[in-house]
Amino acid sequence: MGTFIITEGQSIDDRMIIYRLPLIFQGMGFTMAKSCEYCQIDGGYGKLIKETPYWMIFLAPSQRYLGTCVVALKRQCQDLSELEDEEWEDFIGILQKLEHSLKKTFNPTLFNWSCFKNKAFRDGDPNPEIHWHFHPRYQEKVQFSGLEFEDPDFGYVPKTTPYKVPEEIMLKIISAIQENL
Repeated sequence: MGTFIITEGQSIDDRMIIYRLPLIFQGMGFTMAKSCEYCQIDGGYGKLIKETPYWMIFLAPSQRYLGTCVVALKRQCQDLSELEDEEWEDFIGILQKLEHSLKKTFNPTLFNWSCFKNKAFRDGDPNPEIHWHFHPRYQEKVQFSGLEFEDPDFGYVPKTTPYKVPEEIMLKIISAIQENL
């Protein structure tokens, strides 16, 4: 367990520590314990693409649908009805920018957004977190960095089948999305 030292005059928001710890530990080579049922791959929400005042955008570990992201709220919140107006406004900005970026980068046919939280309630002490799954959907195959991405479920609900791509491709996907964000 690590120790955090705060020098005089510094303050740290507790909720920011909670959400940044997995990123700190991941950067130190530790595996994150958190997993997402929908992504089906352990390691948390994925690789950080961008942060806004209220949300973090991650490239999901599974790229079954090229450009799949997770948008996670930075604070603990169990229900969408508990979001503050500023958080909704920030989310709408992310939605618009992310869809624009993916359209420009990979030209998907449409976008699916989902917010489930089901797995948290299978535990004795549920503690769901607000996060959105963003699935670009493709009617045609897409080539990116030497790989072919096919959406065999186009026109249907996205499947939870994992599709892990090499690390160097993940970094190229992040870079391509960031260029247009």
